[in-house]
Amino acid sequence: MKDVVDKLIKLNKTISTMESCTGGFLASSITNVEGASKIFKYGAVTYSNEYKIKMGVDSNIIDKYTVYSIETANAMSKAICSFTNSSYGVGITGKLNRQDENNPFGSNNIVYVSIYDKEKNHNYTITIEDLVGDRESMKQQIINKITILLKNIV
Repeated sequence: MKDVVDKLIKLNKTISTMESCTGGFLASSITNVEGASKIFKYGAVTYSNEYKIKMGVDSNIIDKYTVYSIETANAMSKAICSFTNSSYGVGITGKLNRQDENNPFGSNNIVYVSIYDKEKNHNYTITIEDLVGDRESMKQQIINKITILLKNIV
């Protein structure tokens, strides 16, 4: 993540996150890097549909595609980017080793990630399906894949 933060600083770009299943792990990984305050604007942890919607995700997207979808991740990344006026917004949604009584659909251990580039008005996406281990190790696997994606985008 240090390479990503350093490159964002060099380019004078900023980033914000809206995370669900990773619970702020990406924001923490970014802010663990010295100098991250120059590029990190905001991190939201939106476990509930209610707060995804309050942060700008259209409820119709959740209703049509479910909260566990790339469409919702795209809406999350764009909403957080708009809310914070950042260069990049990251949206993460999915399930890690648990059933969600409020959202009983969707497969377990599949995570949807979207990185929105405001300048290009483009979403870069990945779906992560090969997660194994406990919640903490799965979160680290997700962040590792996001770091690689960010290195290729920034």
